[in-house]
Amino acid sequence: MEDRSHFGEQTQDVVEHERTYHAFSILVRWSMLAIGNAIFWFTLWFATPAGFLGSTVAAIATFILGYMVLVRREEKQPLNLWVEGR
Repeated sequence: MEDRSHFGEQTQDVVEHERTYHAFSILVRWSMLAIGNAIFWFTLWFATPAGFLGSTVAAIATFILGYMVLVRREEKQPLNLWVEGR
């Protein structure tokens, strides 16, 4: 088991930086998901015979899959860098 003593003390600046980075990472992931899903939805709606209803159903399914892959895992990560399982 790794003891991580070589990292030194966890100062308040390090904790604040980690929380800021974590929030920024989640914001970027939500933005990627929203923009990508909007492009997918508009492409299906206007450039294929799927129409509004078909593109909306496909976009909702893609959004749910993207949420599970991109956002959900990162939101559950602990903010403390030295927590077991990180």
